[in-house]
Amino acid sequence: MKDSSRYVIELEDIAWQRDQKTVLQQVDWRVGAGEHWAVLGLNGSGKTTILNMINGYIWPTRGKVSVLGHPFGTVDLRELRKSIGWVSSSLQEKFYPNDRAQNIVISGKHASIGLYEKTSGDDLEQAVQLMQDLGCPHLYDRTYQTCSQGEKQKLLIARALMAAPKLLILDEACNGLDFLAREALLASIESLAAKPDAPTLLFVTHHIEEISPVFTHSLLVRRGTIFAKGESENVLTSQTLSSFFERPVQVSHHKGRLGLVIS
Repeated sequence: MKDSSRYVIELEDIAWQRDQKTVLQQVDWRVGAGEHWAVLGLNGSGKTTILNMINGYIWPTRGKVSVLGHPFGTVDLRELRKSIGWVSSSLQEKFYPNDRAQNIVISGKHASIGLYEKTSGDDLEQAVQLMQDLGCPHLYDRTYQTCSQGEKQKLLIARALMAAPKLLILDEACNGLDFLAREALLASIESLAAKPDAPTLLFVTHHIEEISPVFTHSLLVRRGTIFAKGESENVLTSQTLSSFFERPVQVSHHKGRLGLVIS
């Protein structure tokens, strides 16, 4: 597939209706090459619907979608999805307890739950390197059931990277993690984003304190539409977030990370 666009994602005047209810409306969003975005919104705001549309699992009622330079309607979405990695906490439940950590990572090459294909030495070497990059080489040959939730998330990110995606979606990847596990995972994500060959990252959350400096751009989603978008330093301000949450809040800064309290 030939990539002819400078945008990784283009959503133009998107609307989506389900059961005569408008779920998304007037969604316009462009993600440029080399940009990493945080996507912030409360539960039910429309974040997951937008992700499903980017992956081609749902089709807009109105508007145009283009991902990795390929307008929808002109590309085989099954092929396109091979260039998109999607990691969510809900994915953890789909793997078998006795699967070995490195086999879970390798399975990402085949987009399978469980490893049924014969593996090569190169596959194993790549899996070990990804585990090293994400700070979890000690999990080699461990069974999935013996890994902590944070360790499982690292394995799933490594699994997504096995297919060398051009776009990696981290959908509430820190959900359910304790403070130390969350910080370890965020440090791994920062290291990943800093690599020159890193995929474009979308980090989806409803916790502002999880947004690290590597996410130079932010998208605020509220009630099925885009509330604000742009460079994070201009979007994640006390004034904008007070309007976004519809109550006065104060943003604090500490070593590049943000905090949020009700004023």
